[in-house]
Amino acid sequence: MIKNIKVEILLRGMAKKIDLKKKREWIDVTIPGKKPETGHLHPLTQVKREIMSIFQSMGFEVVSGPEIESEWYNFDALNVPKDHPARDAWNTLWLRQDSKLLLRAHTSPVQARYMEKHNPPLRIIVPGKVFRYEATDPSHEFQFYQVEGLMVDRYINVSNLKAVVKEFFKRFFRKNVEIRFRPDYFPFTEPSFEIAMTCLACRGKGCSVCKKTGWLEVAGAGMVHPNVFKAVGYNPKNWQGWAFGFGWDRLTMMKYRIPDIRLFNSGDLRFLKQF
Repeated sequence: MIKNIKVEILLRGMAKKIDLKKKREWIDVTIPGKKPETGHLHPLTQVKREIMSIFQSMGFEVVSGPEIESEWYNFDALNVPKDHPARDAWNTLWLRQDSKLLLRAHTSPVQARYMEKHNPPLRIIVPGKVFRYEATDPSHEFQFYQVEGLMVDRYINVSNLKAVVKEFFKRFFRKNVEIRFRPDYFPFTEPSFEIAMTCLACRGKGCSVCKKTGWLEVAGAGMVHPNVFKAVGYNPKNWQGWAFGFGWDRLTMMKYRIPDIRLFNSGDLRFLKQF
């Protein structure tokens, strides 16, 4: 009798285990499946695509060029003097001094490459990575991103440049943004300007991003120097043009009020998941 009771208890226990296992393995096919966690585009990539879209809608063609450049395209074709400090090893990342190869310091070399093979009138933008031999801080990196703009025609002037820049900012930030042009010097443009905008990180009050000035420099610009036209085979008597170079890291910082440019390359998922 006792033996039979033990067998019955064991059988009931086994039956319960089987029922529990069935319940665990049972699938309700009517329940929606769990979506796998996917990644998303880096904020700099998102902004790059937005910048390209805005300029393409204004008739600009997007072109690209090599990140490893020759001294000719990075300096000589852009009217940079032989004794200019930018050529020094303390400012430029040279790969092999004897072969005159370097990591491009700006996207302007692509302008020269493009003009060599295309006749004006033309309007292009050149988004890409650039490299500078400098210390990092909240608003500077040794590796960052730049978008170059170039417009060449017979009757191009600074008013056209201002109009394009202002329209771009209006579309990019989806509101009117105060900008200013101040005289500057670049070997490849004359006259040259520094383009700055009100710091949106602090709304012009002053912070670490704008170095307490309330303004953030976002671009260098100017009318293309006649010597640059001569280097690529254009007659400067027949053509005029302007060029600009935006740092789209800084534009991204302004758009999303990011206080430190170094966050973009930090790999911190807490930061990246916000975008």
